[in-house]
Amino acid sequence: MKLFSRILPLLLALIPLTACSAPNAAPVQGQDYELIAQPGPFAPLAGKIEVVEVFGYTCPHCANFEPQVEAWKAKLPADVRFTPVPAAFGGYWDAYARAFYAAEQVGVLGRSHGDVFKALHQDRSLPMQSVSPQELATFYANYGVEPQRYIDALRSPQVDEKIKNARAFAMRVQIPGTPAMIVNGKYLITARSFEDTLRVADALIARERAAGKGR
Repeated sequence: MKLFSRILPLLLALIPLTACSAPNAAPVQGQDYELIAQPGPFAPLAGKIEVVEVFGYTCPHCANFEPQVEAWKAKLPADVRFTPVPAAFGGYWDAYARAFYAAEQVGVLGRSHGDVFKALHQDRSLPMQSVSPQELATFYANYGVEPQRYIDALRSPQVDEKIKNARAFAMRVQIPGTPAMIVNGKYLITARSFEDTLRVADALIARERAAGKGR
């Protein structure tokens, strides 16, 4: 009994150390990530380590994740390329995926991206479903885009092709939902929290860098 009373304080003292070590633990396959059966990056790596986030503007989880992603992305090293890919699941998913690529085509994506989440989930100034080209054009006019120019971009073959590629990628990597993060077209992150998702992404980026992938 005396021996147990001496050991117990030591065990209790070790508990915080164990808890603190968890964030630095190596990612575990089947728990933190899955290997993609048909691996391949979204775009040629060109010397970069690729991180793709498949997201949907109408997805509330994506909206909640966005501020953390933006802060994390701002600190990425130069050898990492972050690529947001809109989910094109059909219906209103496609409408907002088109909105994303049309904004990119007319050069206002960087300024408008976060504001679309805000318009949908906070201000309710854009409809979740059945958004029209005119409604989108009115929204993007706030960024100096002439409405007809934006509508032309929405309907352009370039945007058609990007939607096709986004849909094919999401199907190939078999994302279970949004948001989903994929590293180098090889690892689908399955961590349970936003914080763990970014922690696992950092660890997998380091793994790929050590292996010389992306070069």
